[in-house]
Amino acid sequence: MNTEWIQLKAGDGTELAAYVVRPEGEPKAALVVVQEIFGVNQQIQKTAEEWASHGFLCIAPAMFDRVEKGVNLNYNQADFEKGYGLMQQFSEGLMDQTKDVKAAVDWLRSETDKPVGVVGYCFGGTMAWLSATRLKVEAAAGYYGGSIANFLNEEPQCPVILHFGVDDQYIPAEARDAIQTAHPEVPIFVYENAGHAFARGVDPTHYAAEAATLANKHTLLFFQQHFGL
Repeated sequence: MNTEWIQLKAGDGTELAAYVVRPEGEPKAALVVVQEIFGVNQQIQKTAEEWASHGFLCIAPAMFDRVEKGVNLNYNQADFEKGYGLMQQFSEGLMDQTKDVKAAVDWLRSETDKPVGVVGYCFGGTMAWLSATRLKVEAAAGYYGGSIANFLNEEPQCPVILHFGVDDQYIPAEARDAIQTAHPEVPIFVYENAGHAFARGVDPTHYAAEAATLANKHTLLFFQQHFGL
């Protein structure tokens, strides 16, 4: 596979970087991979590469570029606090938080006529939900999106799959239940022995291999089904 950094331009004129991974051969479909609050760091780049290994053309937009360029944080308390602050600035500064995802979707559609989906993690998990409700994509997958419960009044315009850990210290069972009650058509998987960020492979303090493997299997099958692969 081939990787590169490109520049995107959002609908409001904001320019942002994006990490692109091209699969071997012709893409089967395409995915926007939406970051955690830590930027397009090693974990998100690795995640995009893993999805590309299944034949997807992947792009991971640097969502925080409109707040601070080149955010690439590690998994420690100081960087968590910085990333959380950047997320707050991002959210407060945008009326429509999906502008930058849309720029990535538009780029993918300029590159391929195959189906386009969104997959996101933590902050990106919520963005995947909002992409499903606000953008034109074929499918969306959200991993431990902490703010999805704040947008229950929005209706997905495409199939959505969601993943949570039983032991997530940021997302209580009540929030998961509220999502399922409001949207009974959405498959929600909850994994035992898994907390927040259980799919974060480069972070041994959060990674839960069994849950991550199973969630990724569910997501791959979901995309294959709804992309017609």
